[in-house]
Amino acid sequence: MVEHPPVIVHPPSANGARRVTVRGQIVGLAHGRGEVAALLRAAGMVPGGDEIVELDRPELIEWRGGDLDTWG
Repeated sequence: MVEHPPVIVHPPSANGARRVTVRGQIVGLAHGRGEVAALLRAAGMVPGGDEIVELDRPELIEWRGGDLDTWG
């Protein structure tokens, strides 16, 4: 069985939004990096809540259908 990181950012939809899931649960739609970071803070994935979110950590986030610069 293939293990995935706890956070999945799914491929962009037609309007450029990307669904974000944490441990299989949808936590929201993001239209850019800042929104991904905000969703991860709200989901408790960032210690301290106000720290910088490293969106390029493959052990934390799997980007599907493009990387963190792909928004439709």
